[in-house]
Amino acid sequence: MIGKTISHYKILQKLGEGGMGVVYKAQDTRLGRTIALKFLSRELTREPAAKDRFIQEARAASALDHPNICTIHEVGETEDGQTFISMACYEGVVLKKKIELGGMDLDEVVRIAIQLAEGLAKAHGLSIVHRDIKPANVVITNDGVVKILDFGLAKLSGTTRLAERGSVSGTVAYMSPEQARGASVDCRTDIWSLGVLIYEMLTGRLPFRSEYEQAVVYSILNEEPVPASSIRGEIPRELERVVEKAMAKDLDKRYASVEGILYELRRIREKLRHPESEEDIDSKWSTPSIAVLPFRDMSPQGDQDYFCEGMAEELINALAHIEGLRVVSRTSAFQFKGKNMDVREIGEQLGIRTVLEGSVRKAGNRVRVTAQLVNVADGYHVWSEKYDREMEDIFYIQEEISLAIVNNLKVRLVGEEKHKLLKRHTNNLDAYNLYLEGRWFWNRRTEKDLRKAIECFNHAIAEDPLYALAYSGMADSWNALPSFGSFSPKEVYPRAREAALKALEIDDTLAEAHASLGQIKAEYEWDWAGAEAALKRATELNAAYASAHQWHANVLTFLGRFEEALEAAKRAVELDPLSLIINLNLGQTLYFSGQHDAAAQVLRRLIEMDPAFPYAHFTLGMVYFGRSMNDQALAEFQKEEEVLTGPKPIVKEWIGMLHARMCRTDKTKEVLSELLEEAKRVYVPASCVAHLYAELGETEQSFRWLEKAYEERDMWLRYLRITPYPEPIRSDPRFEAFLIKMRSER
Repeated sequence: MIGKTISHYKILQKLGEGGMGVVYKAQDTRLGRTIALKFLSRELTREPAAKDRFIQEARAASALDHPNICTIHEVGETEDGQTFISMACYEGVVLKKKIELGGMDLDEVVRIAIQLAEGLAKAHGLSIVHRDIKPANVVITNDGVVKILDFGLAKLSGTTRLAERGSVSGTVAYMSPEQARGASVDCRTDIWSLGVLIYEMLTGRLPFRSEYEQAVVYSILNEEPVPASSIRGEIPRELERVVEKAMAKDLDKRYASVEGILYELRRIREKLRHPESEEDIDSKWSTPSIAVLPFRDMSPQGDQDYFCEGMAEELINALAHIEGLRVVSRTSAFQFKGKNMDVREIGEQLGIRTVLEGSVRKAGNRVRVTAQLVNVADGYHVWSEKYDREMEDIFYIQEEISLAIVNNLKVRLVGEEKHKLLKRHTNNLDAYNLYLEGRWFWNRRTEKDLRKAIECFNHAIAEDPLYALAYSGMADSWNALPSFGSFSPKEVYPRAREAALKALEIDDTLAEAHASLGQIKAEYEWDWAGAEAALKRATELNAAYASAHQWHANVLTFLGRFEEALEAAKRAVELDPLSLIINLNLGQTLYFSGQHDAAAQVLRRLIEMDPAFPYAHFTLGMVYFGRSMNDQALAEFQKEEEVLTGPKPIVKEWIGMLHARMCRTDKTKEVLSELLEEAKRVYVPASCVAHLYAELGETEQSFRWLEKAYEERDMWLRYLRITPYPEPIRSDPRFEAFLIKMRSER
């Protein structure tokens, strides 16, 4: 190989060899730079599906532009069909060799760990999991910069199934318990591996080791490692805690995200470098941050769940307006509901300094509210209070709690922020209760719950006709019904628009109302510019309103502006990382942008969170369809039919389309007949019928139904530009004319 030229790369010398292939140092003859050329083992890409998967993974990895991640230049193929990767070549030492040499001081270990965590944070933010973090995949350059190698390759090599096969290719020692069991994994598997790696850097030995791989697997699954401090006494207890928490076998006790590790490591680094000024360091790293947990229902009947959640949510929404205070999103804070976990554990998992917890006991017209602000570091109360009041005083109680939090966290309020913190949208207690109940039902996203939400918002408006938030909630519920119910767009969107406009008439500074209107402009009016303007205005008014970012991502996706759409979708997930609907939106956005593996990762995690959440299985089926994994796609579509409680025409449409692509047009015709028969009884989107006619080659019928969909204001038409219609339809001049007509619609 030495001296040969592959494509425009001249091979200079062999750098190394492993289970995944051989790496050479090479000269890029076009750009005159030195690069590393990795030739993958033929068995890894022998199957076409494996090669396609690898290319998709490599594309995703190539988007990881970060100082601590190895840069991938391109993926190529030799004349005899061997796949190679061209990537940056770094002068330095592999971390594995550095550990073997020994003598790593604590500051160096922490410095390397921080850079590893920063690189992983970038990848996890793009929903990319490495799955094979180990010293052999880390290079320390001569300038001391950490570079993580081989993103995208671990999945190709099948490491999630190695334990099942009994062959682990030397990486078993770094596997998380879930990976060793062959279960699905998420970013927390990388967090485990990072913990193992830090342990090894600190002690010079692995936490789980044996001569036999299966014995190592047993140890990972069932045993605890020897404490690192018993091997090296100088290790600070707080650094040992980081390692222990990263390697928690229970996923709920492990760091939920790598940002939690980063926070702790950076603080430890400062203390190692400046041990004489720990108080100053504590002050520097005490940026105010808080998680407001759902209040516990202590009422005699135990029927105030919605009120307890609503009260916490109101506090979250109020505090989110305060600059300089980081407030954990509703969904992420509410994941701990009913788990009876120590607040210190919760605070550590969320990477925040303080937790607000409390309880509500409601009896008749009296309410007792207790609230405690707890310091995560030591578990001590920073502030606590008990309120025994009439129910009419609940708004004053919320104001007092909010101001107490701001005061105790030493957050400075400017005039506008104080106004937002104490702003009341209603003084009517009954209206407020009904609004909280309505939002509780809206979050569940089934037709039955959405109908109940609308009923609650109607009653709230009857109690207070000037309650802007209730009108916005009403608009959002009508907006959701065409997706999750059997309602025609012309039946519901005008009602949604009326409610959103009324909310803005009452309060034009309400972010929720601008976001509601933005949805209507996109989904019903096809006014893309107006939709963007409304949603941008919503995020200007409340940058922490995750739903506005989510809906903005939808609009950008419909327009084919995928890079911007992903940025908005990821911002929504950052703000509310455990929201089911927001994670579904990220999965959909990744799918439509062509990042199928990343989409599948998000969707599988979503299904783990709630296997029955609407459209989760369906969207995963779309991903499999895009990867020509037809059997898997059909299985997911059928699962969606089983769990979806509302109408299923969109699912049937894709099942029929899949049958057509598998040359089973008789099955496609059966699905089409079902939809046509169903349309005689309930509303069926005409676009679903149009698509199946297109798959059957009946072009005229397809365009006739597309026109019908246009007249009906079919909400699924917004996906027309990015839906995989057959080429005979797409190449027909009428198709582009149709898109132009939609783009110009106001």
